[in-house]
Amino acid sequence: MKPSPYQITAFTAAARERSFSKAAESLGVTQSSITQHVAKLEKIMGTLLFVRRRDGLELTPAAEELFQISDRLRTLEQLVDEKVASYGALSDGHLRIIANAPRPALPVIAAYSRLYPQVRIGFSLYSWTIAMQKLHERDMDIAIITEPEVLEGVSIHEINQTPYKAHLRRDHPLATRKSLSLRDLAEETVIMPEDGSFTQRVVSAKTREYGIELSRVIKTSTFPVVKEAVLHGVGVGIVLEDSLFPSRHLVALPLKEMPEVYRHCLVTPPYKQDLRLVRSFLDVALQ
Repeated sequence: MKPSPYQITAFTAAARERSFSKAAESLGVTQSSITQHVAKLEKIMGTLLFVRRRDGLELTPAAEELFQISDRLRTLEQLVDEKVASYGALSDGHLRIIANAPRPALPVIAAYSRLYPQVRIGFSLYSWTIAMQKLHERDMDIAIITEPEVLEGVSIHEINQTPYKAHLRRDHPLATRKSLSLRDLAEETVIMPEDGSFTQRVVSAKTREYGIELSRVIKTSTFPVVKEAVLHGVGVGIVLEDSLFPSRHLVALPLKEMPEVYRHCLVTPPYKQDLRLVRSFLDVALQ
């Protein structure tokens, strides 16, 4: 028995949204309709496609393989719809955006939302490693990543460049310096994003290169937590200069061993580059 287009559409929406209820909302149908179509598809395939978790649906290996194909099919359907429809003002749609840092992603999203308020945006923050994994899996429409790996067929557009800096509270004893060395931080509490982050990779490489050991390191889950920890006097944060929203309570000092600048890039999978929503977001990001 062959699956119906409705079953594939329901599965693809559920896999995209990681939720039956959100999939139903995006398709304008009932949740029971989505679950019934998915259940029939599972019966045809003879395997489970989703595992229900507290934070949403988890795709099984079979579902991941099917989604890589069905998501491309849905993208092609969107392209056909756009070719048939007039290319007027953007009034509807949904973009799935991921990033490995809140900035510059959020300022671009804010600017885009002001221009196209009817477009729904799903935004998720991941470590650099997981963000690249999702890019490999094509599990998003747009990724904003620091120094992304070059993958076959993907479109990479540089947004800006920024160096690493040490972020300190203004009342920190080192805050009056014009610059710092990593050696100055050897006995300080240093706060960085979690394992798998681009920051961890760079700082680890630099400390090995210069034979410096940071004796106290706190690893946090996200960049906003790094900022909160610094503001609360926990220690000194090492992150890219524009990764945190500016604060009059913080100072950012250059690090002598880390003068390099790194690119923030907007990346799109090859089969989504021509989508009107993706093109419009790229136009805003590059302005």
